[in-house]
Amino acid sequence: MTTDIKPLPPQAVAQTNSLVAKLWNYCNVLRDNGLSTIEYVEQLSYLLFLKMADEIASDPFTESDAHSVVPSEYDWQSLVSKKGLDLEVHYRKLLAELAKNPGTTLGTIFAKSQNRITEPALLERLVVELIGKEDWTIQGTDLKGDAYEGLLAKGAEDTKTGAGQYFTPRALIDAMVDVMQPGPEDTITDPACGTGGFLIAAHSYIRRHHMSDLTREQRLALGENKVFGNELVTGTARLAAMNMLLHGIGNSEGDSLITVSDALAEKPQRHASLVLANPPFGKKSAITVIGTDGKSDREDMSYDREDFRATTTNKQLNFLQHIMSLMEMDGRAAVVLPDNVLFEGGAGEKIRRRLLEEFDLHTILRLPTGIFYAGGVKANVLFIEKKRPRTGGKPNTSKLWVYDFRTAKHFTLKQHPLRRTDLDEFVAAYLPGGDRSERVESERFKCFDYDELTARDKVNLDIIWMKDPALDDADSLLAPEVIAQEIVEDLQAALDEFAAIAEALGGEVKPDAEESTSED
Repeated sequence: MTTDIKPLPPQAVAQTNSLVAKLWNYCNVLRDNGLSTIEYVEQLSYLLFLKMADEIASDPFTESDAHSVVPSEYDWQSLVSKKGLDLEVHYRKLLAELAKNPGTTLGTIFAKSQNRITEPALLERLVVELIGKEDWTIQGTDLKGDAYEGLLAKGAEDTKTGAGQYFTPRALIDAMVDVMQPGPEDTITDPACGTGGFLIAAHSYIRRHHMSDLTREQRLALGENKVFGNELVTGTARLAAMNMLLHGIGNSEGDSLITVSDALAEKPQRHASLVLANPPFGKKSAITVIGTDGKSDREDMSYDREDFRATTTNKQLNFLQHIMSLMEMDGRAAVVLPDNVLFEGGAGEKIRRRLLEEFDLHTILRLPTGIFYAGGVKANVLFIEKKRPRTGGKPNTSKLWVYDFRTAKHFTLKQHPLRRTDLDEFVAAYLPGGDRSERVESERFKCFDYDELTARDKVNLDIIWMKDPALDDADSLLAPEVIAQEIVEDLQAALDEFAAIAEALGGEVKPDAEESTSED
């Protein structure tokens, strides 16, 4: 397949890096004024949208009436015409007014927006110097989008705000997209989209591999209704919508491609041929109830959905059931899920049996520790296809391939981060687009048939066969920070297992030991 999308030339890469550095340096100034990185990116999102809308409106070659996107009394020009305290007062009013557009891209970006920049001089500098001097729509989406995504990545490192929970490592996203090979006919969704990483990567893949073969109508559809997502948190949905817009996905004038809701609350209204997701990690779904006496209490929350075959308060098991409903017939999914989904009994066993019988769970990638910002996470990627029932009541999963990318693999977020090249062997072994019967077993890649899987206790799919040589070889001892991190993660995993046992026995699990999240 030919492509008209080429890698950015060195000059453009340098320009992107320069812009990231410029944006980050100003972020440091605002952090000294009390803003977190994510709060800074939020303020940046409001101003970027207004500047981009202004550029589109002033473009003589634009095909649409972009002047109607933002009312003139609250547009970019209304901002740059003011200074000092007048600018701050107008900015606050502008944010309040533009939030009154639910269901649109404009409404998603400005929903519940507030001004966090309390110094008028700093706000003026951001408007005039940082945003105002750049052409955000003219120089192409890749450069500006990459700069914005670079800021989101830096924001994920801000452990105090917990921003990392909405960020999936880009190397993992790219590998998942590469093996799923999204095409122009796909409808692509992420029910817990975070800042939109999976959706952007899938869109980028299609542009690289198919754009030169698409008709004008297909190109428009790809940018406006083929890619969509859902996010529970309003502020994160804002970042996703802006991130996608900067990458050329969506329309500033049209309906929002990101809905803000609890994805688990109801059956999917729209289905997709490709689901890519890293749902929030956290053992239970719960709500906090405040009584008339002012005391708060957490109540476990299960979802009453006729399409769910098992009732459980386990958030990941519910997300798995939701994704099973979200997939079109013959659709496919790649989903990051923690280990407990593979071994937990009760509802977990029931869901795994259904997964093997009614779907084709053909591949599991065991992920290494140390790649997520949320601590204590041991996770896997499940690759699933939705199939029609087979004749004679045969299960749709005949063989499950498990790739162990965890044993003897040691990563950290800073000293030894995961890179896309680290996953090259897995991608090659997966045979993207090829016949899975031609896959070859290796030390890390093993195949198990249906009877073997269902014979395991509680249909436990947490399958381990490799041993880390570093545990026996004193000459290959790991760095102290890696050992410390893995001890923490092992303890967290053990606590999760004990919590599952306690819950099965009717015990009560303390909520503060349950929640740890990670999205894209």
